[in-house]
Amino acid sequence: MLESLAGRVAVVTGGGSGIGAAIVARFESEGVTCHALARRGPVKVDVSDRSAVRAFFDAVERVDILVCSAGDNVKGRRLEQVDGPTWDALIAVNLSSAFYCIEAALPKLRESRGSVVLVGSVSGQWPDGSGPAYQASKAGLAALARAAGFEEHVHGVRFSVVNPGVVDTAILQKRPVPPPPEVAAAMLRAEDVAEAVHLMVALPRRAHIPELTILPTRLQAVGKTSVANPEPAPE
Repeated sequence: MLESLAGRVAVVTGGGSGIGAAIVARFESEGVTCHALARRGPVKVDVSDRSAVRAFFDAVERVDILVCSAGDNVKGRRLEQVDGPTWDALIAVNLSSAFYCIEAALPKLRESRGSVVLVGSVSGQWPDGSGPAYQASKAGLAALARAAGFEEHVHGVRFSVVNPGVVDTAILQKRPVPPPPEVAAAMLRAEDVAEAVHLMVALPRRAHIPELTILPTRLQAVGKTSVANPEPAPE
């Protein structure tokens, strides 16, 4: 049986839109107090700025749950198109920001014996068209969660990574060619990923899901989420 999250305090990066906003809504429906961090969101913090992240967490009294969902991509994402500033910017938002948040929140997470969930991607495990910089950043999140969990379980802090397949959010408009409506209709919704994150956090303390992959049923061939005409599900 899942535990109630009522009364807990969560920090969700990328909480102003997409998957992050759906996670905030799911938590708040259970009585969780949420700090939704975003550059243009409810709590304006640039999570790629280490000093800004530190200042935020220094001002927060308690952290029970940390979800790192901030992420970005660019249209020119092929290896031959990615320059140094683009690489640095994507790594900063997609990977370094998670470390900055963990670093700053760790004392409070140890105190609460809290849970950390990093929102990765199947692209960190299998090649696809999302580009080397994006894929490297998502693979780094998985490695960060594994290593942090290996060390911090002795302090009661659970670290997990959720790896969604393609999700119908605004970031898809940054693809070189945005998906047509019939493909988008077969994708995951942000709410689906939020349910997976809720499961990982609400498990009894004796249980832990270190990694979870969630794929859209009609596009479940990993790395094949750009198909033009997904086959309908069998009746």
